[in-house]
Amino acid sequence: MSEATTQAAGEDFASRLLTWFDSHGRHGLPWQSPRTAYRVWLSEVMLQQTQVATVIPYFQRFIARFPDFNALAAADIDEVLALWAGLGYYARARNLHAAAKQVASLHRGELPDDLEAAQALPGVGRSTAAAILAQAYGSRHAILDGNVKRVLARHAAISGWPGEPKVAARLWLVSERFLPQTRLADYTQAIMDLGATLCTARAPACTRCPVAADCAARLADRTEDFPSSKPAKARPLRRATLLLIENEQGAVLIERRPPTGIWGGLWSLPVAGEGESVDTLLRERFGISIEPLETLPAFRHAFTHFELELTPLLCALIDAPSTALHERPEQRWLTMHRDALPGLPAPVLSFLTRRYPTATTPTPPRPDPCPEPSTASSSASKPKASRVRQSPATSASASTSKSRNRPGPSGSRTRPG
Repeated sequence: MSEATTQAAGEDFASRLLTWFDSHGRHGLPWQSPRTAYRVWLSEVMLQQTQVATVIPYFQRFIARFPDFNALAAADIDEVLALWAGLGYYARARNLHAAAKQVASLHRGELPDDLEAAQALPGVGRSTAAAILAQAYGSRHAILDGNVKRVLARHAAISGWPGEPKVAARLWLVSERFLPQTRLADYTQAIMDLGATLCTARAPACTRCPVAADCAARLADRTEDFPSSKPAKARPLRRATLLLIENEQGAVLIERRPPTGIWGGLWSLPVAGEGESVDTLLRERFGISIEPLETLPAFRHAFTHFELELTPLLCALIDAPSTALHERPEQRWLTMHRDALPGLPAPVLSFLTRRYPTATTPTPPRPDPCPEPSTASSSASKPKASRVRQSPATSASASTSKSRNRPGPSGSRTRPG
């Protein structure tokens, strides 16, 4: 195919897609009006691996509290994580905060319009940077998020898993070839909308697709074959102990997680890894001693690459020197019926609110209706960050030999969690 023919095919693809978008695309998303660089950036980060319907209420809460880069940069990370709690993939929240600080300090609070500079922001990769600049500034940059990969892999019949570098390189070439010369913001939204609403992972609506006439996968009746799935791997099971430690006043011990790793930067009950000595951990990290009271029913939390089984262990504080937990900002006692809960991982928050029904929980975002039940710049086929389910292997009757009744903030230390 000659260069002129290739260019004409690309222009025709874009023209058909934009005509469809004008009538059927999503035009009422909250970050589209006003479509400022900050609002577009915030939405694109939130939409990474998360559906639009889930993102909208979180986006609205963030905008109400942090209306621009400078406001977000000046915020405390605890407040950012608390507003993010429940959205999953918490590294995005930490990167969001770090990127806002970088924009405030290096770019005077304005998102840079250069692709390389935008891509240098924490949590912003090539496709995300391109999507932001195209929608915010009308810049001519190709994108390749999960939805777009599916559209292009089908249209050009590109086999293989898009996570493979050779496959991704071919998809980038096609994405760049189809870029129009004008209406880049609309085109970027249009191709994301096409993958989210019609060219879905299962049962694509080919009869309503504006570019179906020359879609190679449709013509070969092989839409389900493109793109290829990621090679399956067994997801390992890890086990850990969740330490529920109450002092004489009924307050619960929590600590801030390290900035990297699972639940990075969030507050959580202390966690002892499989085979790790609880007594040693508490003595070395907190300077306290405890008495185990009861082993509570275990539950599982599924991450992308592994599954974590958490077994809560109810403990009583029996020895805490006057220096323990003092002047340690990463550790604190939380009075469940009085203190507002900080940003906690979803399974820990769920566990605590079940055990302490009167706890002051963060107000969840209201599920506002979404124009289309689909994703924007993220792939709808990707799983949620995690889910919580009771472990079938652990019985509620499992307990330590020292289980005993002792009054606590909820009336009894030994009532089921």
